[in-house]
Amino acid sequence: MPSEKVLVQKQNVVAELKAKLDKSVAGVLVDYKGISVADDTKLRKELREAGVDYAVVKNTLLKRAVEEAGYAELSSVLEGTTAFACSESDPVAAARILAKFANNSKGAFSIKAGFVEGKVLDVAGVDDLAKLPSREQLLGQLLSVLTADLSGLARALNAIAEKDTEKEPA
Repeated sequence: MPSEKVLVQKQNVVAELKAKLDKSVAGVLVDYKGISVADDTKLRKELREAGVDYAVVKNTLLKRAVEEAGYAELSSVLEGTTAFACSESDPVAAARILAKFANNSKGAFSIKAGFVEGKVLDVAGVDDLAKLPSREQLLGQLLSVLTADLSGLARALNAIAEKDTEKEPA
């Protein structure tokens, strides 16, 4: 049986993981087996720059945390080597970066599952999430659509005003 000190440390780790799960809008679980140190360093840097928290975790501790956080469905994929990535602000960032990395690696690195805004996703769901544009891209597209509509409206109003001025001088 573990000592009281070790038990308290493990409870603290579970509490920290649960807090991350609660604060996150999205997260992804991956099997990192076979990844080189250089690739892992590059991946961690890219995730950090995108505001994604990434860590290797013990399955038993993460299993307790996901059950406490209401993501019990994730427990079934917690075997083998597991790393956990989550984001508090961008629901797409972790999925996009990790899916791209998994596709570029030759089977050594794979996605296990994920979640977004309280919903558990399987591998296909994480891949679909990864294909979505980022928040900035979506805002840019919305702005483009709004600007196009406004410029069309301005042209139409200008044409009406010009037509009215042509009729009045007579």
